[in-house]
Amino acid sequence: MLNRIILIGRLTQDPELRYTPSGSAVASFTLAVDRQRANQAGEREADFINIVVWQKLGELCAQYLRKGRLAAVEGRLQIRQYENKDGQKVRVAEVIADNVRFLDRSADNAGSGSGQHGAATSGAVRGHDQNQGQSRSSSDNSRYQDDPFADDGNSMDIVDDDLPF
Repeated sequence: MLNRIILIGRLTQDPELRYTPSGSAVASFTLAVDRQRANQAGEREADFINIVVWQKLGELCAQYLRKGRLAAVEGRLQIRQYENKDGQKVRVAEVIADNVRFLDRSADNAGSGSGQHGAATSGAVRGHDQNQGQSRSSSDNSRYQDDPFADDGNSMDIVDDDLPF
């Protein structure tokens, strides 16, 4: 069985960060994702999808994401049910994210060229350093630990046969 979702969209509001009684961070926000085709009136519509991000990744999302920012979210769909104050059963569909990538620069860092525009993923930055660090000098490694998404000046040759599509 498979339950994976990948979404790219813009935040409709700043993430809301809360903590559970046990101290776990949980951030929530809504992502506006454009539909592929226009409706009968020729207008493009969007779906507004609730996203929930736990632990350190949730704290990073609350720290760096803002309303209007472009983000990619990877996770699983969860449908839960609860009873509201009026005694009615309410069903909620939300994506539990385990990977969030910040796809554009924040407005306050756009002009500086050194903004947070990479990824906030559980383990992705650490994995990037482990995979790439072997061929770099120690001075290069410290630069990449400060900004793991800095351009190292090496070009990447991609052959069409290597692409999965």
